[in-house]
Amino acid sequence: MQIRPHRIINRKNTKLIKVGNVNVGGGSPISVQSMTNTLTTDIKGTINQINSLVEAGADIVRVSCPDEESTKALKQIKKEVSIPLVADIHFHYKRAIEAAKMGANCLRINPGNIGSKDRILEILKAAKDNNCSIRIGVNAGSLNKNLLEKYKEPCPDALVESAKNNIKLLEDNDFFNFKISVKSSDIFLTVKAYKKLSEICNYPLHLGVTEAGGLFTGSIKSSIGIGQLLMEGIGDTIRVSLSSDPVDEVKAGFEILKSLGIRSRGVNIISCPSCARQAFPVIETVKILEKKLSHIKKPISLSIIGCVVNGPGEAAQTEIGLTGGGQDSNLLYLSGVPHSKVPSSEIIEKIVKMVEEKTKD
Repeated sequence: MQIRPHRIINRKNTKLIKVGNVNVGGGSPISVQSMTNTLTTDIKGTINQINSLVEAGADIVRVSCPDEESTKALKQIKKEVSIPLVADIHFHYKRAIEAAKMGANCLRINPGNIGSKDRILEILKAAKDNNCSIRIGVNAGSLNKNLLEKYKEPCPDALVESAKNNIKLLEDNDFFNFKISVKSSDIFLTVKAYKKLSEICNYPLHLGVTEAGGLFTGSIKSSIGIGQLLMEGIGDTIRVSLSSDPVDEVKAGFEILKSLGIRSRGVNIISCPSCARQAFPVIETVKILEKKLSHIKKPISLSIIGCVVNGPGEAAQTEIGLTGGGQDSNLLYLSGVPHSKVPSSEIIEKIVKMVEEKTKD
């Protein structure tokens, strides 16, 4: 079987840190993150959502900790899940200290909105004492007043300067176990900021286009922004921010990585948009296959092409391929070799069975 060629992405070799048992940076696999949208005080609901994210393939999950009840709940949640947890902290330094003590593997903070240096020092001590990493989360929507006065509006230089100030604050206090993000809802601002930051620091970078929108528009915006950076070797962990089910964020994240040949998980379906030449209903067939094969975790490539124009060529480069044929004689390929003819009424059943057989443990 021919292997579909990929351009080689030369990743920047950043500092290695650990978020629980997941390596971030240092050439380790690019991890996919998401964030719960349940009330953290709803312990059962939050655990159920985290488990759904784990099932979808998430490597790391973030949980919001806006009050003391939420940080207390973190301790019980941590006992019931198998994935590293990041505590999302804003404004109140005590929440960060509590979260570290309750078992959070990482604290997401913006030191600029925490307050005095003494409070930052208390957070760093709690993080060190509890083997907890930190994400410096710079966001265009929450830059401090001094930077906004200096630059007049959010811009790449403002985001990078904020990151530099926060890096220096942590380094000056002998804390190096951290990663950084410089997010914006604007793709151009986001990409330029990450490129500038990557040039001047060696800490792992958490990529994302923040507040990207709903499932459709947000996935597109995130793919453009995150994809550009990944193609240039920038980025060590990603989160696709969507106004949708968090599971969709994980699926979108893996699709971005899969499209770039960086990480593979599940079925990679290559399909045509269909036209008058199609010998079977391509669009409906693909929709059904996506649902019926969503449980597959092992990587496998599948081509579904409605006619012989591109069908044989695509089948030559996928593990399982289907090409539409006249008189209800569609041709099924295995590793690029013709295998058998399949009537349209049996396509779904036949392909699902073959994919499941080829991906058995």
